[in-house]
Amino acid sequence: MKRSHLKSQNFIRRPQLVRTLVGHSNLKKSDTVYDIGAGSGVISSVLATECKNVVAVEYDERVIEKLRDNVASFPNVEVVNADFLTLPLPKNDYKVFANIPFHLSSPILRKLTDTSTPPSATYLIVQKQFAKKLIIGGTASFTGLLGAMIAPWFKTSIRYKLERTDFWPHPAVDTVMIEIIPRKDPLLDRNSKPAYDSFVERCYARQKYFATLPVTLTKNMRPSQLSADDWIALFQSSKSA
Repeated sequence: MKRSHLKSQNFIRRPQLVRTLVGHSNLKKSDTVYDIGAGSGVISSVLATECKNVVAVEYDERVIEKLRDNVASFPNVEVVNADFLTLPLPKNDYKVFANIPFHLSSPILRKLTDTSTPPSATYLIVQKQFAKKLIIGGTASFTGLLGAMIAPWFKTSIRYKLERTDFWPHPAVDTVMIEIIPRKDPLLDRNSKPAYDSFVERCYARQKYFATLPVTLTKNMRPSQLSADDWIALFQSSKSA
């Protein structure tokens, strides 16, 4: 997961801001937390004082030594020099708290939600536009494909709005911290995920197919307007059609 300003990586400037963000999370002293794209260690250093164990994952060889030096005084921080997208996820309980490169937001989120052992809580700093497309139902005006795909198993919400001046270099877009929590009662069995994902992709890619589904709801709505319950009803009806 190579870090580059040219690839939408912006760095948080102040540790105090990280403490504020942690205050808007459910992180606990007993948690093991992954910091994806740890950079120079600003987030990892704060997490080290708030959680039991921190795994600082960084791929960029240009900053890995600086990261190791900056967190050397924290015995509960493990530095992992690896590409997070190819890194095996832990089997035991863990959480994620990270400022990720914007251009990798989708593949990182897919990795964290497609696994059979997802984090018990995920906090990511992402573009506001990307975040809004993950939120399904409610006041959301447009839900993207990924938002619809994870909705049966996860709840997504925006927990904090950041300022552009909170980063260096300043991003050209608005950013927020999102929270992604597994549903206590999933709307679908996990074994249905491959078939459900394929169905949702077909609905987004082929409007004519979506319009022929045997549910009246689809006649006056687009895939981006449906709630999680609507998607479950459509998926179940497609199987029985």
